[in-house]
Amino acid sequence: AMEDVSAKFVSQKISRTRWRPLPAAALQPPDLFATGSWDNEDNRISIWSAGDLGSSGLNGEYHGEPRLLCDIQHSGDVMDMQFLDQERIVVASSTGTVTVFRHHQNNQTLSANHRWEKAHYHVDQDTSCGGAACTGVVCNNPEIVTVGEDGRINLFRADQKDAVRTIDNADSSTLHAVTFLRTTEILTVNSIGQLKIWDLRQQRNEPSQIFSLAGDRVPLHCVDRHPNQQHIVATGGQDGMLSIWDIRQGTMPVSLLNAHEAEMWEVHFHPSDPDHLFTCSEDGSLWHWDTSTNVSEKPSFLHQGGRSTAYLSHSTINQSVVSAWLSNDPTKDRMEITNLIPNQTLSVNSLDVLGPCLVYGTDAEAIYVNRQLFA
Repeated sequence: AMEDVSAKFVSQKISRTRWRPLPAAALQPPDLFATGSWDNEDNRISIWSAGDLGSSGLNGEYHGEPRLLCDIQHSGDVMDMQFLDQERIVVASSTGTVTVFRHHQNNQTLSANHRWEKAHYHVDQDTSCGGAACTGVVCNNPEIVTVGEDGRINLFRADQKDAVRTIDNADSSTLHAVTFLRTTEILTVNSIGQLKIWDLRQQRNEPSQIFSLAGDRVPLHCVDRHPNQQHIVATGGQDGMLSIWDIRQGTMPVSLLNAHEAEMWEVHFHPSDPDHLFTCSEDGSLWHWDTSTNVSEKPSFLHQGGRSTAYLSHSTINQSVVSAWLSNDPTKDRMEITNLIPNQTLSVNSLDVLGPCLVYGTDAEAIYVNRQLFA
């Protein structure tokens, strides 16, 4: 299905790619996405049009590469980014600063709307070199949560100058990523293999629950929560393994799945079809994990590049109650894993999925859009 993918070479290493969210009632596929770069002399935030679907070709194929609408310089590496709403993007910097950029659609420009200087810092906020990388950001408009190398958690509101809440020594190790579990609770992952839940209603500066990988304390780099079943959480880390957690039970993952051969940088459940999960890695691969029930009818096939399709068991007892991600009856059914980019060699740093569309960015200085994920 590689012919459905359009590439755009952008002469900067891309650290983050994000679809602009669609309005609630929208039926059309996503049309705009943002990228952030890293490890370049001049890093940028860019807004792209995904191109036209079916602009030529009789079968509605996709033609035309992504088109740059506007961009703006960004100080430091872009460590993470997320749309706050249709117009604003929150960006985490390696300098420790968090910036809200506004996309002005009438004249296609970007401007810095608000900035929290050194939201993360090592010594104190006032020293010139004391910034600590802000590694993760998550938004639930108007709230913005950031985490950093300094083990700090900040809660900001889009319209307020100062942090609403800061947990200074939330973690003694680096926090790598954060996501909302519910509107009042967040999940963080850290560099010693721990997943922690924080209840923002509590004044205590301690997590309400701590989960951890047994044994090796492998750094966790990314986390995502199942969109419908909030107790199911996926994480990925330095060893490339995919861990699935059920936060209702135990303190360890319910399943560990062999995945990439190097660091897993991002994991995303498909927001509207969470039987599908996507992961990307330093090893240059981007995997589509499919636990939807019709897998058994699909033909088995070999990936290009020699890695065979891995069939992992899952049960289909009652899909609405028992998530495929938590089941373990090997006789019933299988999970299919496909590497969507078989021959990529450099790191795939970021991916985002929305509707039928996938966007991903690499250290090969390119962004890729697949408009027909499920074709």
